Amino acid sequence: MSAAQPSSTSKYKFADLLADAAVRERWERVRKYFFLRESTYDMTSRCNIRCDGCYYYAGEKQFATDNDDPDAWRNLMREEKARGITFVVLAGAEPALVPGLLQACYAEIPLGCIATNGMKRIDDTVGYKIHVSAWGNDATSLRVRRQKDMLEKQIDNYRGDSRAVFVYTFTRDNIDEAEPVTKQLSDNGCKVTFNMFSAPEGYDGSLRHTEATLAKTRAVMLELLERYPGQVLFSPYSAVAHTHRLGLHELYSCPYPRKNPSTDIGLGRSFRQYRSDLTWDRAASCCVPDTDCADCRHYAAGSAVVTSKLYRHATDPDTFKAWLDYVDTYLSVWVTGYAKGENLCRGIVEPPQG
Repeated sequence: MSAAQPSSTSKYKFADLLADAAVRERWERVRKYFFLRESTYDMTSRCNIRCDGCYYYAGEKQFATDNDDPDAWRNLMREEKARGITFVVLAGAEPALVPGLLQACYAEIPLGCIATNGMKRIDDTVGYKIHVSAWGNDATSLRVRRQKDMLEKQIDNYRGDSRAVFVYTFTRDNIDEAEPVTKQLSDNGCKVTFNMFSAPEGYDGSLRHTEATLAKTRAVMLELLERYPGQVLFSPYSAVAHTHRLGLHELYSCPYPRKNPSTDIGLGRSFRQYRSDLTWDRAASCCVPDTDCADCRHYAAGSAVVTSKLYRHATDPDTFKAWLDYVDTYLSVWVTGYAKGENLCRGIVEPPQG
């Protein structure tokens, strides 16, 4: 992210948007994190489950030969740090299966996040944020992810763990399960955020959203945000951005290299998506490779796509507050030690035109 002045069409100067003390305080808080520069890393091609609609087992990355040498990963992290990367997202198939590699990465770059299915606990000595994927209740997990009592096992592994955020992914089929799952997580003291299933390229299964399910999902997200404000890390504008009939690229113009040819500045220059053999391909580099870009509503994508569009949102007080809420949500989900603040904008703000 980088600061920018409002467009010439705005009747507000940037100073006007900061006139409110609460807004100014939130702005000063989030702008301290503008130094974050991410890349993502597939730690292994192995997984202990196999899910319908899995992003990893689509495209060529699944065929990479794993590099299991901690020294090689440590050297990669040093090289990444030297070129300005300050935040790592460790994924794969299942990164919890390679604990030594996680330790090697954490020793070199201490800010980051691990995306996991939560079936194997990651040791406390790895201080990254941990995103535990939840795709519905235990009956749905058995059907879609082929695991019995999955949510119960995930909670047992991460109950009371301040690193953990449960990421409930809304599919076309599990919208009605979101409330009881969120209640179960809340009752166990677990933090929750929301994601949208975004189809991998070539996917023709039953999880892809329709306009009707997008609208229903938005309503449920907003209801759960009101019902569980202490446990749900989200904002009204987050719901708007991720349930719009248009995907994130069409709404905001995606800055990841896969859709952005520029190497002049920002993610187009810095972002890489490494495969488990430590190679990377610019043409395929985005936060969730092999997603159908037109259908992309990923929470991970939004963390860069929406937050990088400050200039587009610095047009009026409500739109700017909605953007600050989005950034505040993103930081609370992704950055260890950052606590979510109260949302500044409780109404619905439509994404501004570019």
